[in-house]
Amino acid sequence: MAEPRLAVRRRSCPPSDRKRRRPSGKPGDVCSPVALKTPSSGGEGPPTEIPCSNDSEEDMFGDYDGFYGNDSLLEQVDDTEHKYLQDKNLAIKAAGDITLGNLQSGVHQKKQDNFSTLENMVALKADKEDAIQMNENDSMDSNQELTESILADLPSSQLLYLEKMDEVSSVSRISAASERRNNCMNSSSDKVRSLSSFCPDADHRNRPATIASDSKCDLCKTESLKDHLKSAMTGNAKAQLLQVSRTKQLREAALSEEICIAKKTIESSSVDIGPFYGLPSKVKELLRQFRGIETLYEWQHDCLMLEPLQQRKNLIYSLPTSGGKTLVAEILMLQELLCRQKDVLMILPYVALVQEKVRGLSSFGLELGFLVEEYAGSKGRFPPIKRRLKKSLYVATIEKGHALVNALIESERMGDLGLVVVDELHMLGEGSRGAALEMTLAKILYTSKSTQIIGMSATLSNVGDLQKFLQAEYYTNNFRPVELKEYVKIGDTIYEVDSKTGEGFTFSRLLNFKYSSNLEKADPDHIIALVTEVIPKYSCLVFCPTKKNCENVSLMVSKYLKIEFRAHREKEKQDLIKNLKSIGNGSVCPVLKQTIPFGIAYHHSGLTNDERKTIEEAYSAGILCLLACTATLAAGVNLPARRVILRAPYVASDFLKKNQYKQMIGRAGRAGIDSAGESILIVQEKDKHLVWDLVNSPLENCYSHLLLELTKGIQSLLLSLVGLKIAVTQEECNNFLCRTLLGVQQQLLLKEKSLSEIIKDGLENLIEKGLLKGRMSEKDHNSQSALTITPLGRATYKGSVDLAYCNLLYRELKKGLEGLVLETNLHLLYLATPYDLTYNCSPDWMIYFRQFNQLSAAEQKVVDIVGVPESFITKKASGQAIRKNVDIAVVNRLYLTFVLYALLKETNIWSVSEKFNMSRGYVQNLLNSAASFASCVLRFCEELEEFWVYKALLTELTKQLTYCVKMELIPLMEVAGVLEARAKQLYNAGYKTLAHLANANPEAMIRMIEHLSRRQAKQIVSSAKMLLSEKAEALQEEAEELLKVPTDIPGTY
Repeated sequence: MAEPRLAVRRRSCPPSDRKRRRPSGKPGDVCSPVALKTPSSGGEGPPTEIPCSNDSEEDMFGDYDGFYGNDSLLEQVDDTEHKYLQDKNLAIKAAGDITLGNLQSGVHQKKQDNFSTLENMVALKADKEDAIQMNENDSMDSNQELTESILADLPSSQLLYLEKMDEVSSVSRISAASERRNNCMNSSSDKVRSLSSFCPDADHRNRPATIASDSKCDLCKTESLKDHLKSAMTGNAKAQLLQVSRTKQLREAALSEEICIAKKTIESSSVDIGPFYGLPSKVKELLRQFRGIETLYEWQHDCLMLEPLQQRKNLIYSLPTSGGKTLVAEILMLQELLCRQKDVLMILPYVALVQEKVRGLSSFGLELGFLVEEYAGSKGRFPPIKRRLKKSLYVATIEKGHALVNALIESERMGDLGLVVVDELHMLGEGSRGAALEMTLAKILYTSKSTQIIGMSATLSNVGDLQKFLQAEYYTNNFRPVELKEYVKIGDTIYEVDSKTGEGFTFSRLLNFKYSSNLEKADPDHIIALVTEVIPKYSCLVFCPTKKNCENVSLMVSKYLKIEFRAHREKEKQDLIKNLKSIGNGSVCPVLKQTIPFGIAYHHSGLTNDERKTIEEAYSAGILCLLACTATLAAGVNLPARRVILRAPYVASDFLKKNQYKQMIGRAGRAGIDSAGESILIVQEKDKHLVWDLVNSPLENCYSHLLLELTKGIQSLLLSLVGLKIAVTQEECNNFLCRTLLGVQQQLLLKEKSLSEIIKDGLENLIEKGLLKGRMSEKDHNSQSALTITPLGRATYKGSVDLAYCNLLYRELKKGLEGLVLETNLHLLYLATPYDLTYNCSPDWMIYFRQFNQLSAAEQKVVDIVGVPESFITKKASGQAIRKNVDIAVVNRLYLTFVLYALLKETNIWSVSEKFNMSRGYVQNLLNSAASFASCVLRFCEELEEFWVYKALLTELTKQLTYCVKMELIPLMEVAGVLEARAKQLYNAGYKTLAHLANANPEAMIRMIEHLSRRQAKQIVSSAKMLLSEKAEALQEEAEELLKVPTDIPGTY
């Protein structure tokens, strides 16, 4: 490695020698900057080093004596020089190469320099050229020490002068070398190195020179040393004075070098700030504290050390369920947040998963100094607040993630997003949500080359297409922390799945359970025999085709279980029923009331959010040992079991897909708890061949849904591309679409039309709807004419409104401006009722009629404006024929509005579901969808100036729909994972504000709140602290922005 330049490298002195002092001697003695070393008495010994100078001195010469006017000194120098130059036979060898060029290059010198005594000042001691050559390493160390010692005591001005002279001499030395070599061809072969190497015209390359006084080589004549000293001192005196001390200069040089190294490190693929995969040791401690993770699995280590990850390439990795995929993603996210100081987006498929992840990561955020922000349902800011001090981890659903990326692109902040992690990447092939995910990833790939994408899934097949789309590397492993054994039950015989055999199954065992005739009729599939082999000691999941079947199975099993099962954790099960009763305001599901004493419950979308969360927590704690559930649990929160039973190879009426099968059986086996996991698929004889195909077939391929979901797919994509100015011509749109998954699979998916034709049709359709402006050339499919987005188009894509309803929504909002009824919020609720739920709505006409009869005058006015005549409802309720044409979609939508209206007034899902004869889960889903759609309508109105009046109204309505509780509970329910029942408990215990929760003692909270575990209490406190910190940061950012001095103030320069 090349040595730094002279101006940078300085030798540091021992602390004891830092103070500059004058050498002891007679008062008349003098000391020049050159005479820094004195020979021993014999003249051959090692030189004695003069103590180093104090670098903090600011004067030009420090304590050195001035000698420019000292005639006696100059005469001594002149005499000494004259004496040695008269000796023609003396072969002079250079004392040491101290030229600046060698200082910079660090070339090893092989000749030792020696100076004369102080009395003779600069006399040169001769050496024979054939003297014993010193060891190369000793020579290097000696010369480096000599050089640094000399430079250490030179004044700052002299250093600048020498540096300048070195630059001048380097220009002339090459041209002069050739001429000198020719002129001095016949001169003496003795070589000399003079101290005149300090001068600009000195030779720095060890070339031969003749010192003879009578030489006729003018260029080789040695100038008077006296003249050299005069010249050097004059230049030294005239040299520009350093404005800073040498200590400060050296510090700045060292800092500059560190910055250079840091820049190179940042530019490199990895940034290491600690021993745990580049992260601080604290991360490892937190994983142990919060997750109980002591060490990583071998595959996790291998994956984190992959070369593509080190080079920040995109990566897809696939492992079986429960293999530990999420931990790898979390470590990568922490690397991005802490090491590279970039924001991170994590995309999850369901709201419940987002909330669970926010709760789980809030503790890490508090300890490590980053923010965790929830983007699900109606929550999330667009664009997100730009943080100055902390980085943000955005945890989002697929739809919210897409809206977030759009906002970042529009605000030109994609550079802030360093990493995007997608869980359940196979969702790319599932309906409108898959289309939204594909659009999100395609936009990231197209607009940001620095954003890394990590995708993970347990069920991937056509990985090649996904790799090409995401420009990603692929890693896979079959590791499972717990071995999974797959079985199939036909009749009373259980077979083990073995793909190596011809039939795919091998005999395992016969069921050993005595069935009575009554039990055989009630349980022909022997579910009781299968579950009693594991419960209550271990846990079990029974996947059922329908919601009704879940309830029936749980009732049937609890009915025929022995009475001993009730004794297992009896008190905790009684407390669970009380808790569910308080959630339902005194009501509890009769099925759950009967099954929970046996440790059994059902789990499906018919439960409210509070009920579902309570049952999941009870199952995780071991209070419940058996859940009868639908397939949605397999893709939802992590609830593993010792044994998983598939009641039938069907989901509703559709035969099971391999991806669904793999997800269900993947829940078998709990790491750290079970030594093995089992799955048993119950099969009827008629389905045996179908099951054989299912078990032995590969996973289903993942195909693009941009075309299948037209208004939510390709048309929505084209609209946003033009709106975000990613692509504003047909040709640019075509280039973008070629980089999507649809573009990768176009030869397979596009049969009737080419991709460019589909794009052209889509753009024309958007122009017809008034969402885009421009003209499409009929002849030229690659038209270069630029398209622009209309205000309606901008409001549509920014509000994430389905293109199928955007014009209808605009008309209804416009009509509302003519006579919006504000005496009640019924009218506003109608505008916020989701369109897509109306087609599956089947009103109970008698209930509908009763609701009509209970309307006030103001509410009746709303019904008239909407356009639902009372006569229509009356005839429907009485079963009479309808002659008048009425829009059934409007009728159904108003019915759903009545449900929401009752919910906001009563804030009790149980009573409302009974009043309208709907399941609790359906009412809950309606409420969640309405809250999300209300936030979309709000953003839609914010983009259209004419709808300014709706902004404040919809902001408040969105909040009411999101929480649907009394106003005093809303601050508590803003905390991730705190639902209505828990909020009521906290409020009644005195925790009435966000600040109360953030500063609460978890141990005190456990004592005051019933059925609250220590883990739950800590998560509530951590989530509250994170939310409070996020709000405080936002206010601080806003304050700093207000106080920021503008740079373009008129009259300032």
